[in-house]
Amino acid sequence: MRYGMTSMEDALRDFMSKSRLKPRLTEVRIQENWEQLMGKTISRYTESIQLIDSKLHITTTVAPLKQELSYSKDRIIKLVNEMLGETVVREVVIR
Repeated sequence: MRYGMTSMEDALRDFMSKSRLKPRLTEVRIQENWEQLMGKTISRYTESIQLIDSKLHITTTVAPLKQELSYSKDRIIKLVNEMLGETVVREVVIR
């Protein structure tokens, strides 16, 4: 590369890190990989997943699943952050 030039990949990465779209795109990545991270059963009974201010909000109407997820909060945070490659989720809220 010539002096003062950046690759398209670097330019897009820089744009995304500064963009207001980043939190929403991160949320979509979590939703797309949820079944792979948590398994088919948990994924099937999870109604919604939202990322709001570093808090991952997980909604389900199945009481035993709510309890299992609340016991697994630390594991969920670790799995999601590892999948993303950065510390994005700091807390899990089960509804």
